[in-house]
Amino acid sequence: MLRQSTRTADSAASAWLTSRRVVLYSALMLVLELLFIVIWVAVVRDSNGAVTLRPGADFSVFWSASYVMLHGSPAQAYDFSAFSRLSAELFTNLHHGTFAPWLYPPTYLLLVTPLALLPFALAYPLFVAGGVVVLGTTVWHVSGLRAIRGAAAVAPLALAAAPCVFVTASLGQNAFLTASCAALAVFWADRRPVWAGLCIALLSVKPQMALLFPFVLVAVRAWRTIAWAALASGVFAVSSVLVCGVHSLRRFVSSTALARSIILEHGVTFWFVSPTPFATLRLADMPLGATYAVHACIAAIAIAAACAAWRQSRDTRVRAAVLAVATLVANPYVWHYELAWLAVAIGCMLSIGWRDGWLRGEQAAIALMWALPGVEYLNPWLQLPQIGPAVTLFALLVLLRRARHDAHNASRGGTYTP
Repeated sequence: MLRQSTRTADSAASAWLTSRRVVLYSALMLVLELLFIVIWVAVVRDSNGAVTLRPGADFSVFWSASYVMLHGSPAQAYDFSAFSRLSAELFTNLHHGTFAPWLYPPTYLLLVTPLALLPFALAYPLFVAGGVVVLGTTVWHVSGLRAIRGAAAVAPLALAAAPCVFVTASLGQNAFLTASCAALAVFWADRRPVWAGLCIALLSVKPQMALLFPFVLVAVRAWRTIAWAALASGVFAVSSVLVCGVHSLRRFVSSTALARSIILEHGVTFWFVSPTPFATLRLADMPLGATYAVHACIAAIAIAAACAAWRQSRDTRVRAAVLAVATLVANPYVWHYELAWLAVAIGCMLSIGWRDGWLRGEQAAIALMWALPGVEYLNPWLQLPQIGPAVTLFALLVLLRRARHDAHNASRGGTYTP
């Protein structure tokens, strides 16, 4: 069993989230996920195109965009009609009327180019496996779990069974890689600003997921990291425009307006799977203008909280967890597959609790974050109220308490920084 800290404090909590329980919960979840996969594959195989949600649905969009880059013109990716026809030709089992446009910037169009060099049936599992390995390795090092005795025996099963991994893998999304870039940027922000800047620049494939970095980096005066991130982002953007053409950038801007109108503002199915305050308010029939205003206020609070936590604590684990959670709160356009970012927060909080002792609420926050992706994934069928913001805001509150705890300890002799 992992070594548990015996430190006491006014806000200390008893440890119930032990390594044995992590293994037990993970094993049970893995069995359920495998059963779900077997049923899903059987239903899809016998559906004759009647099932819209198929394994690798989002990766098929990436693969189709790669095919366009290798065999056509980048402009085709942003032509919804042409891209839909091409996808239907490449994936003959695609459900008729499926709307799967390319909504990503030219930077990501540049990065996905090699994917179609391999058949889809091979590229999809390799993409997922590579992403899981990258995320697992990143969390292992950033969280400091590698320094905890016995963690190596728990981590592989916990990662493989995590609902956030299952959801992202089932769709073939890129959240494993964006979460890894964000975590590594935090890890290197103080010690290797060049590498941190490059990681932040890579998040330009999904600019909304880099929302928090300018604020927290300014808060801790990480000027070199900011400079390298700006430089790398500029080079990346210019390179993508040179390859894909200026028209691709214009069409991307146009596509964002379409995505905002159809998906973000009026997409009921999206609201059921989006763990954001924006989605919660829209499901509650709040007017659009009021929804934007309230979400902006909540986002401002989350950003301010993240900046405060970064100033109070120099612990990389706290900073990485806070950034991951606050990004999910502040960003209005978050799908359930982006909850792979919670793997960073969960890994860091487990490391903190197992090494330094638990504060009240931390173990409950971990359990809720662990279960949330599964609830969001099933919610289009369950149609339960959107609970995502309650979970992420609670986790952010718990992390703020930890940051204050670190600040108090620092005043008496320093903090741990993995």
